[in-house]
Amino acid sequence: MTSTITTTVPGHPGTATGAQPAARADHLTKVYGAGEAAVAALDDVTVGIDRGRFTAIMGPSGSGKSTLLHLLAGLDRPSSGTVHLGDTEITSLGDKALTILRRDRIGFIFQSFNLLPTMTAAENIVLPMRIAGRRPDPHWVASVVDTVGLTDRLGHRPAQLSGGQQQRVAAARALASRPEIVFADEPTGALDSRSGAELLRFLRTAVDDLGQTVVMVTHDPAAACYADRVLFLADGHVVDEMHSPSADAVLDYMKHLGD
Repeated sequence: MTSTITTTVPGHPGTATGAQPAARADHLTKVYGAGEAAVAALDDVTVGIDRGRFTAIMGPSGSGKSTLLHLLAGLDRPSSGTVHLGDTEITSLGDKALTILRRDRIGFIFQSFNLLPTMTAAENIVLPMRIAGRRPDPHWVASVVDTVGLTDRLGHRPAQLSGGQQQRVAAARALASRPEIVFADEPTGALDSRSGAELLRFLRTAVDDLGQTVVMVTHDPAAACYADRVLFLADGHVVDEMHSPSADAVLDYMKHLGD
């Protein structure tokens, strides 16, 4: 597969032609501190996230990639600008409404698995829906579990699972509620290469076979090549994007960003 670099106006790449954005940021700025100590983690970023596609976000340390993910996911609030999830502008929501939106419409996968040790894999997968008082769709949950390859491990507790299996349980939990979008922050960071590849294949399959939208922050070019599109950040700006990435092309570009 040939990688394609698309040079963009810094901070203003849009969604792919004809694609409906699952999320978008408009003139997003996040400043930490005040006065001479102020640091702009993001500076006037406008970007769209394609629905039904896998987007990776990359950049050097301090580039703002995790900040962008957290703002898009409603885990943090911007200093200025807006974030939309579908047609909903989330930056103006109160804390309670934002909590409900995250619970009902967004899935999260992070480095830490956050599984309850006394519950089985099956119980962990449906726990957020149980807490929300929602009845899981058994057919959908079964399709997610089958896709992630955990059907024969559902009765096991986290301590009986490998790190890769635990992360796949966490990924299945993120998809079990049929969220509009799944955000993954360095999801392979705590995994060995084999387990990381298993998780990435699952995310790729979730997009291809289940129609999921995935946004992943990663520092690993090999992980980024599972995505349809890579956004590159530097100094708080989206400076470029790559479509149909290969690991070698991403690595070469990251070396350029580090110059």
